[in-house]
Amino acid sequence: MTTVLVTGGSGFIASHTILQLAAAGYKVRTTVRNLSRENEVRAMLRQGGAEPGDQLSFVAADLMSDAGWPAAVSGCEYVLHIASPFPSQIPKDENELIVPARDGALRALKASRDAGVKRVVLTSSFAAIGYGHLSRQQPFTETDWTNTAGDDVMPYTKSKTLAERAAWDFINREGAGLELAVVNPVGVFGPVLGPDYATSIMLVEKMLNGALPGVPRMCFGVVDVRDVADLHLRAMTNNAAKGERFLAVAGDFLWLVEIARALKERMGERARRVSTRQLPNWLVRLARFKDPAVKQIIPELGKWKNATSEKAQRVLGWTPRSREESVVATAESLVKLGLIKS
Repeated sequence: MTTVLVTGGSGFIASHTILQLAAAGYKVRTTVRNLSRENEVRAMLRQGGAEPGDQLSFVAADLMSDAGWPAAVSGCEYVLHIASPFPSQIPKDENELIVPARDGALRALKASRDAGVKRVVLTSSFAAIGYGHLSRQQPFTETDWTNTAGDDVMPYTKSKTLAERAAWDFINREGAGLELAVVNPVGVFGPVLGPDYATSIMLVEKMLNGALPGVPRMCFGVVDVRDVADLHLRAMTNNAAKGERFLAVAGDFLWLVEIARALKERMGERARRVSTRQLPNWLVRLARFKDPAVKQIIPELGKWKNATSEKAQRVLGWTPRSREESVVATAESLVKLGLIKS
């Protein structure tokens, strides 16, 4: 069996990627910061319907240390570098995000090159594409890059941009034949397998629990985690993916109120606490003083953005689920796991 390394195995995207790799017959190795998390990861995979057994192995490795990386990549033909910090609140020092994201990517690339890995697929983000620009109606594509000097660029956005740029620079200067492909997802939704999930999922959780008295006027892209995992596998093996970036987005961006309405329409009584009241921008700006997490969305209030996955669909044959299906799958999994108030 071909061996594939997935970094950050306890993460939302990584766990779904492991599920699909195992189902496709690959031998999977994954990194965790502490091997004590193996049982947690296996429990998540069981929630997703899989018992990979010996087909899955674990190695301790951290984004901030060289230790463990040579063992992690040894004997692997492919590496899917998915691990990256994504906090729910803005750190006091932006380097708390920038350094592990950038240095972690470079550690994975250097170890992969030295071990003779064929290709690395790096999980970047729309954050590395669509920020720091003037307002525009034209959809963002893979040719666009975030301007890190822009007023709307938060530490997470900056960390993903600098990490991806560092990865491409490394390949061009020191890659020595190592191939790189990059996946740039928008907001990732879909079935939750355990307590470790994307920050975007927390938004749906708060809405279902009635923690949001209304919805800010903001829009963002939606993509299902299962489709993001599928795109990673396609970018891993398709010859045309070498040296390319691929936006992962399902259709046009949605206003947050549209997500709230979709939950109300499709979840029935279970979404009774979801508010579809549109909050004025001035009220959201005042709310930032009570909720530090709100600060992250302030620069995006009232801004329309859009992006297209035409390239991924054309080059890799990728077909994502609908936006509404992804959002509802998120909500249903949160209810199933008992993460929503009864």
